[in-house]
Amino acid sequence: MMQTDVKAKNITGTGASGIGVPRARVKAIYAVGSITAGSVSFRDGGATGTEKIKIDVPAVAAGNNSSIMVLIPGEGVLFAADPYVTLSVVTSVTFFYG
Repeated sequence: MMQTDVKAKNITGTGASGIGVPRARVKAIYAVGSITAGSVSFRDGGATGTEKIKIDVPAVAAGNNSSIMVLIPGEGVLFAADPYVTLSVVTSVTFFYG
């Protein structure tokens, strides 16, 4: 079995960005919600690339935290080109990739 180093990247605020790698497998995602429900989207290779992952993030209830952790089974989701992440009404997302 081939072993790869797992790396992590954190993105905060609403917006979008590439992670700056030519190819990656997203293995897990941790997202922190905002006062209203939002989402995290991962596209393959840029803003107009194929959407491979979309996760809805629940709103923060009064006095509570709203976060989700998604572990992707198997080897994760393969992005042939730089994964492009868009946060919509989400405080932050940390994702793990290799």
